[in-house]
Amino acid sequence: MNDKYDWMAATAASLVLWHAVALAADPKASPPDAVVKQLFDKDQVGIAGKELMMLTVEYLPGGASLPHRHDAQVFVYVLEGAVIMQVAGSPAVTLRPGETFYENPADVHMVSANASKTVPAKILVFIVKDKNAPVTRGVPAKSGS
Repeated sequence: MNDKYDWMAATAASLVLWHAVALAADPKASPPDAVVKQLFDKDQVGIAGKELMMLTVEYLPGGASLPHRHDAQVFVYVLEGAVIMQVAGSPAVTLRPGETFYENPADVHMVSANASKTVPAKILVFIVKDKNAPVTRGVPAKSGS
């Protein structure tokens, strides 16, 4: 088996597992799971210590992700359906096929959700991150909320 593809499979599995664990930890949060498929990862040419990842995320009807951050540059392109995106400090936006969204490394992604309760939505995601750093990490819930 190829170590690179083992790592890719493990990374994709960790994204899905993180989402499942985060939902299990908060019984009030019950959006359907997202289907994450990692397409590839490559070392960034000319930028030592950085890598580029490309993946698709399909949100089931009514699906959403819990608040999280990437500590990376994230470029989103909507392929199908409509998604609602929001980073902390900015208004939520609804995006449709052909529209884009950007997260900088300091952003906390507060809302990432399918805008529809009846049809899936699918996005293509490019991530430029530190090599071997986690793709996503959860954001602790604020006390008193």
